[in-house]
Amino acid sequence: MRLFTATLATETNTFSPLPTSLQNYKESVTQATGLELFTNVGIDPTQRKIVVAKSTNHLMAAYGPIAKKSGCSIPTPFRAASSSSLRVSWLRIPWNRILLKGESMTLRLLAGLLALILPLSAMAQEKVLRAVMHADVRVIDPIWTTQTIAGIHGALIYDTLFGNDANQKPHPQMVGKYEISPDRLHYSFTLRDGLKFHDGSPVTTKDVIASLKRWGAKDGVGQRLMGYVTEMKAVDDKTFTMDLKEPYGMVLESLGKSGTSIPAIMREKEALTDPQQQIKESIGSGPYMFAKDQWVPGSKAVYLKNKDYQPRSEPPSGFAGGKIPGVDRIELIWMPDPQTAMSALINGEIDFWENPNNDFLPLLEKAKGVKLLKTGKIDSTQGMIRLNHLVPPFNNPKMRQAMYSLVNQEDFLRAIVGNPQYYKVCPGLLTCGGPYENDGGTQWMKHYDPKKAGQLMKEAGYKGEPITVLAATDHNTITPATQVLIEAMRQAGLNVDVQSMDWGSVVTRRAKKDPPAQGGWNIFVTTSGGVGSANPVLHTWIGAACDKGLFGWPCDPEVEKLRNAFGMAATEEERKKIAKDLQTRAMDDVVYIPFGQWDTPLAYRADRIEGIVPNTGLAVLWGIKKK
Repeated sequence: MRLFTATLATETNTFSPLPTSLQNYKESVTQATGLELFTNVGIDPTQRKIVVAKSTNHLMAAYGPIAKKSGCSIPTPFRAASSSSLRVSWLRIPWNRILLKGESMTLRLLAGLLALILPLSAMAQEKVLRAVMHADVRVIDPIWTTQTIAGIHGALIYDTLFGNDANQKPHPQMVGKYEISPDRLHYSFTLRDGLKFHDGSPVTTKDVIASLKRWGAKDGVGQRLMGYVTEMKAVDDKTFTMDLKEPYGMVLESLGKSGTSIPAIMREKEALTDPQQQIKESIGSGPYMFAKDQWVPGSKAVYLKNKDYQPRSEPPSGFAGGKIPGVDRIELIWMPDPQTAMSALINGEIDFWENPNNDFLPLLEKAKGVKLLKTGKIDSTQGMIRLNHLVPPFNNPKMRQAMYSLVNQEDFLRAIVGNPQYYKVCPGLLTCGGPYENDGGTQWMKHYDPKKAGQLMKEAGYKGEPITVLAATDHNTITPATQVLIEAMRQAGLNVDVQSMDWGSVVTRRAKKDPPAQGGWNIFVTTSGGVGSANPVLHTWIGAACDKGLFGWPCDPEVEKLRNAFGMAATEEERKKIAKDLQTRAMDDVVYIPFGQWDTPLAYRADRIEGIVPNTGLAVLWGIKKK
């Protein structure tokens, strides 16, 4: 392979002749620049030298202000390109953009810049997956919140004891072997070999038990499971037991839950944190490590390959099977403008777009190198309006029931999706198209009449008090859905107090139980995964566990009794009957108001990445490889 040799005309940072190996070249660059990693090069016009930087951001941060101050144009970084045939990379030089105050450096630097045409092996370059998700990573505790992006974050970092596959069947993940007694009251689990946290410490049963207790105190599915657990006990560092008071039938499915909040296994020191408080560190044992020092809320979150991770040997399916870290680095980039995200994908600036706007799907289908992929067998998302049951006016069930008349699902779905090919009107709480779809309680959704809603509210005692709505401004589905709701409320004559904020702020504020005047709320709009919403036990938002439940805190012992009964049912016929009774009761109590369901295929650069594991709910980013 040919090496170019030359001397820089500026006589600064010269490399002549070039070292004969990549390692020697790196050492030379390190000695001259103090940088160990380098992917971008520019010109420092004040010192007349070549600048080798770790990244474009580093280059521009360090030398952009200098260039502006000196009256020079900001140097365009020389971006790396690659040749698939030669398997080498080189630096492309925009000669017409390199300017020094008062004179052109094109000719003077031509010979010197040839020294930067490097025969770097493609294998020596860091493989980076750049993905745009539906929201910005603001919360790093996947148990404290049900926020989907926090669940995606958690699934990268942490592992779980079991994983549910694409058909929602549980399979061992961190568990190597397990045993269930004939009466289904005693479970024994043994961790598989080689499990280590990112700090190098081994995963032990102390970590597992503490993590399950924290998850079981916060998550609806976990609360239900722990309601049957009488004891969890460590036999040794790798084996622990779980004893139940009744033969609950959803133990393994609960431990393999693939929607928020996942039963993430943390270090004991984090797992002992009060479930109502956020953890400060994200150190798990999963396929990727969270680079907290590179986390920039509002911009990007960075995850680095866990080289010590030992994936299972089974083929990946949903959250089950081998979680193979296929790239060295994952960057979750926040682009609130969907037009910008679409352009970035088409132009090859990103590799993966989790939820493109449905309006853009026809363009993406025609874009060179771009493909769309359906995430699962049923619709990926269900929309919901959540009312606060703790404070007026919605502590009154009649007020809550009046709100049903404000919802025309077609209005919401057209605003969010637009194309009927991708959405479905569904008046129930259990996912339409799922195994437990039924018509229990759906009579509440049959009549859309905002004026009637306002009249029913007045009859129930509403006197024009402000109703505080948390309105997300930067979410591509929740934002338009909230605007549809606000307009319907105004048509009903309600006094709407709109509190506009980004989605991350909504997630924080919705946890407050104070009255709206003291920083609380009355209404927010959110979504739930279609798979989780199809199962009465895994569907946490259908629960009514009072102050132990999710935001809004519906409180109905009968709803909880029916969910427990579903988990204990011995036959599928019995489960379907209970599912209908449950939905009827939950809709009477208005645990939430559904506004339909939809499916959004993910978009990706098929010419650059492969190995995507389809999963309805939380996007799976392990398994993806760069071509």
